[in-house]
Amino acid sequence: MTAERIDGKAFAALLRERVGALAGQFEQKAGRKAGLAVVLVGEDPASQVYVRSKHKATVAAGMESFEHRLPVDTSEADLLALVEQLNADDAVDGILVQLPLPDHLDEQSVIASISPDKDVDGFHVTNAGRLAVGQNGFVPCTPLGCMMLLTDRLGDLSGLEAVVIGRSNIVGKPMAQLLLDANATVTIAHSRTKDLPSVVKRADIVVAAVGRAEMVKAEWLKEGATVIDVGINRLPPAEGEEKGRLVGDVDYAGAEGIAAAITPVPGGVGPMTIAVLLRNTLVAAHRNAGLEVPQSL
Repeated sequence: MTAERIDGKAFAALLRERVGALAGQFEQKAGRKAGLAVVLVGEDPASQVYVRSKHKATVAAGMESFEHRLPVDTSEADLLALVEQLNADDAVDGILVQLPLPDHLDEQSVIASISPDKDVDGFHVTNAGRLAVGQNGFVPCTPLGCMMLLTDRLGDLSGLEAVVIGRSNIVGKPMAQLLLDANATVTIAHSRTKDLPSVVKRADIVVAAVGRAEMVKAEWLKEGATVIDVGINRLPPAEGEEKGRLVGDVDYAGAEGIAAAITPVPGGVGPMTIAVLLRNTLVAAHRNAGLEVPQSL
């Protein structure tokens, strides 16, 4: 048996296409484009790449992109003042402050200052609470993207046993909540879990989000499991390589022979994150404009 490759890149392309078409309809109804503001503090190279790709994707989807690049020594008061200004700006539907922030800035304070209704990253404590009690809020982009891939592959998740490895606020906890809402039976495993391989072995769905290269071994998996690999890790370069290859948290080569379906790294979960960010921004735009959110979002 060779596992089916879950093509997140292709799924994300279709989602972006759909968002683009609906963004055009929104502009006709609202008389303006949906708008996403991205704030980058400092010169972190990875963050610069992410911000550039978010800008390109936003414009390509027919939405307005507002970029705010601030020097690394920006004070917390100045950053909070900018967020307040964006909260009050009717042209801005979504606000994303690129993380990580420089050490002198308190990430939690900055996230807390974003209006929950413009928090398209889904990190605000109000949106975490809304997710926990089943209200309409914003869900972090990566777990929501994982959920889309799972439901596309499996349909109804009722009664399936799911194990989420990792308990971060950004992926692990919201992922577990989404699976629970879909009537799966959910276990959150982590670094203190006793006998992790046997916990994973009983899962019909495995979501690995620990950030450790190829930690989840093939023999941990139940035959026929569906595996969503959120990890993205760069291995040290082999001889003759300029840079090491990218791998996930799961041993893909081994898992292919046991799982029924698995996301590759790269090309699996990664492309979904920006596509879902665009989707969340368009949802926010509809709500902010008092328009009904299209069901296809």
